[in-house]
Amino acid sequence: MDEITTIEAVGKEGRLSLLQQASHEEHGLQCGFYTPGIVMAFEAWLRDNLAPSEAAARQASSGNLCRCTGYHNIVRAIMKAAAATSATGRPA
Repeated sequence: MDEITTIEAVGKEGRLSLLQQASHEEHGLQCGFYTPGIVMAFEAWLRDNLAPSEAAARQASSGNLCRCTGYHNIVRAIMKAAAATSATGRPA
């Protein structure tokens, strides 16, 4: 049986994931319509891209359309979460 993870299950034990926390700190959260999809996409992407370049993060973000932003803060949050993942050795 396949497993489905929703945005509500991304954080553990009542804490935000590294990506959610970085998104909060870098103001990478926009409206509630686009944000869950962006977070879910990059939670998975960061598991496969442990040390991404900013260009790679920008390219990967092209699959998530958002009318609220220019993506700058979202990419900053992705890079911050990637750095925290590398530093802690735990997934975003």
